[in-house]
Amino acid sequence: MAGPARGRRAEHGAGLSHHVIHGYRRAYRVEGEGPAILLVHGIGDSSATWAEVIPGLARRHTVIAPDLLGHGASDKPRADYSVAAYANGVRDLLGVLGIERATLVGHSLGGGVAMQFAYQYPEHTDRLILVSAGGVGREVNPVLRAVSLPGADLMLSTLRLPGMRGQVGLFTRLIKLLDTDLGQDAGELLDLVDALPDSTSRSAFISTLRAVVDRRGQVVTMLDRCYLAQGMPTLLLWGSRDGVVPVHHAYGAHAAMPGSRLEIFEGAGHFPFHTDPARFHALVEDFMRTTAPADWSQERWRELMRAGRPGSTEGAPDPAFDRAVDRDLREASERSAT
Repeated sequence: MAGPARGRRAEHGAGLSHHVIHGYRRAYRVEGEGPAILLVHGIGDSSATWAEVIPGLARRHTVIAPDLLGHGASDKPRADYSVAAYANGVRDLLGVLGIERATLVGHSLGGGVAMQFAYQYPEHTDRLILVSAGGVGREVNPVLRAVSLPGADLMLSTLRLPGMRGQVGLFTRLIKLLDTDLGQDAGELLDLVDALPDSTSRSAFISTLRAVVDRRGQVVTMLDRCYLAQGMPTLLLWGSRDGVVPVHHAYGAHAAMPGSRLEIFEGAGHFPFHTDPARFHALVEDFMRTTAPADWSQERWRELMRAGRPGSTEGAPDPAFDRAVDRDLREASERSAT
């Protein structure tokens, strides 16, 4: 959920293409040839976050990495920044590029967008790869909950004042020295300050955050529809020390998504593909090689919808369903992306 990191990610404008869709300028990167893989970044981030993994994936695949609206080099209008709207934006970009189907790789907020895309457009989805994904539990780091509160713009703007960046840098070094889970991503936290240079960027960031987080945590869930993932090859990748979206969300999502695979990056934080890009690349390639694209059927989709979640009767919760999953579902389903 952080901004572009210095040194290890692509320069902000390197390799970027642009297209105006619905009157808004969208930035994106495209490399390689072959079956399409679409990489969706997290909140406050940009396509540059994938710099270390794009070249390897592009050897066998067409890799598309957009800057979501309100992020990176894309426009930052006063607009709809909901997860469903982002899924629509992904569909529109794929349409512009003439790509019918893709495997979606989503990190953090991008994981929620990828799940929403698969829900809205299963006929365009080959596979799902969810990396430290949002939308599978209520819990989220208290810092993000605080930024969702009124007055957040003023709070974020003070971080741009002279001397404040040094204090933020001191704080991030401290949490890293204390070996906290959040400290695993200290560099990305510091870069978040740089990713919000003006009021327009801050406004887009806050609007996006408030669409998915409030004072009590995440407010959008896909757990209530995870049973629809039957037949959708799904890979979950998580850091064991994720201080933003705790790793127990990975186990809950794994239990709720039939047939999914789960890989934990021991010692990694919220950005496992930064911690060990070689392993990330190997896991994605293996998953692509050993699974067939989803064979979506409207008739099968209807059958699953009519049956509802396994073990449920007319929408009642399943007593045998994993307790942690059920708890997060009840708490988070107050506002579910539709």
